[in-house]
Amino acid sequence: MPAAFFTPLISAHAMAAGLALPLGAVILMRRKGDLRHRWMGRVWFVLMTFVAAGSFWIRVSGHFSWIHGLSAYTLVMLALALYMARTGRIEKHKRIVQGLYFGALIVAGPVSYTH
Repeated sequence: MPAAFFTPLISAHAMAAGLALPLGAVILMRRKGDLRHRWMGRVWFVLMTFVAAGSFWIRVSGHFSWIHGLSAYTLVMLALALYMARTGRIEKHKRIVQGLYFGALIVAGPVSYTH
């Protein structure tokens, strides 16, 4: 991609996603439920919220694409994951977060940058 493509917003978006990817892996691999898990989860939540919400200001040729639908879905699922954790529905929380990690960061992230 040309250097002009990387505006400050796109650079911040990519940086946040780039930080969320390894942080999410660490969170998924380590022990759950302790104070460190909760703090790391909060940081991951903020990063993912920034990535998903920020995408609405990033458009190719001025149009929304399928990735914006994924961003809306991600925002809803982030809120649901937080609700599930806070209400003690940990298995549902776990499934939602794992789905977001693999769907939004591992699969959709690289695909979205090729179009």
